[in-house]
Amino acid sequence: MSRIVILPGDGIGPEVAEEARQCLAMLSDHCGLGLTFETHDFGGAAIDAHGVPLPDATLEACRGADAIFLGAVGGPRWDNSPERPEAGLLKLRGALGLFANLRPAGVVAGLEDLSPLRADLATGADILVVRELTGGLYFGEKKLGEDEASDLCVYSRAEVERIAHIAFRAARDRSRRVTSIDKANVLATSKLWRKVVTEVAEQYPDVALDHMYVDAAAMALVTNPRRFDVILTENLFGDILSDELSVIGGSIGLLGSASFGSEGPSMFEPIHGSAPDIAGLDIANPAGAIASAAMLLRQIGQPDLARILARSVEEALVEGNRTADLGGNARCSEFGARVRDHLKRALVRHDAHLELVAMNRGCCG
Repeated sequence: MSRIVILPGDGIGPEVAEEARQCLAMLSDHCGLGLTFETHDFGGAAIDAHGVPLPDATLEACRGADAIFLGAVGGPRWDNSPERPEAGLLKLRGALGLFANLRPAGVVAGLEDLSPLRADLATGADILVVRELTGGLYFGEKKLGEDEASDLCVYSRAEVERIAHIAFRAARDRSRRVTSIDKANVLATSKLWRKVVTEVAEQYPDVALDHMYVDAAAMALVTNPRRFDVILTENLFGDILSDELSVIGGSIGLLGSASFGSEGPSMFEPIHGSAPDIAGLDIANPAGAIASAAMLLRQIGQPDLARILARSVEEALVEGNRTADLGGNARCSEFGARVRDHLKRALVRHDAHLELVAMNRGCCG
């Protein structure tokens, strides 16, 4: 049994989170996973209800969960609040020690037409961004005056080492290539970053490492995306580059992510924002949320079901189900329903396969 805490959040967050929840519930019911779901206020919704973006009750629920699922957070409605909704997200990451953010992206076979890049550039692109999540400018000391402001960027050796190990281990399950992104020709933190990553790489002789400045990487992502396998980078660069990378596949609405720490629950969320202009219209793309749910399944020890769910999303897209961001007219709820149709068929095939395996073992035992 696994306890899943859902933070629907703001804007389109509740809509896409619900489609993901229904997929997880279907798998749980069919396969006897014993998943339980509970919903808590977070972000702007929590400001409205409790006056703060991360209420104590929400934080305690998250600490006691097996996994956390976040819809989306933020919006201009809270621009003048004493504390913005996004502050709750930073606090939650810090409180849970979620230092590693994994964002896979690429071009799915059969969906090359979604990419704004030429087919010869986009085809076969498959990249994992490993982003450090609890250091750098986002968490450094901030000063804001009438005529001057500053943001402190700090990284320690230990912070760089732990995220580098995540990237190199991930590369071993892929094409065994890590590209570390920094700005070591200008920034002191990047000089340390490059030095420490190079030292960590010595422990992974089977993984190739190269370094690239962030400006050059930004260009290479749209001119030669296949040169990358695993991208390792710090907080701000990872935020920007992974959003740029989302364009390659056709829409930021397609991508999911996972945030991990050394211990405790992990958090899963689509990388898109809250899109308040389309909230409540049932036209958001839930694919990224459902992809995040697939990553959640892998984390709780269900890799086969994770693959089945991720493949069901791809099949729904390939057969032509497209939401507005992809140039189609499918509703958010309709797309979720199509994914679950594919999921039902896949589960029948999965059950038949398991039955055949069991029969063969019985015959040979």
